[in-house]
Amino acid sequence: MSESAQESERQCVSCGINVAGMNAAAFDCPDCGTEIHRCAKCRKQSNLYECPDCGFRGP
Repeated sequence: MSESAQESERQCVSCGINVAGMNAAAFDCPDCGTEIHRCAKCRKQSNLYECPDCGFRGP
């Protein structure tokens, strides 16, 4: 998959918005290592997130 296609698929795991081109955080799930993306608004508000692969939940 091309890099531009991957960017267009990046969504915040908390609210679901497309985070491509935004100041979003990308990090690996602490349990399974899946890459997780979160938008700045959800990070600032400490919204909960859930890993789509293993179900790990975090703030």
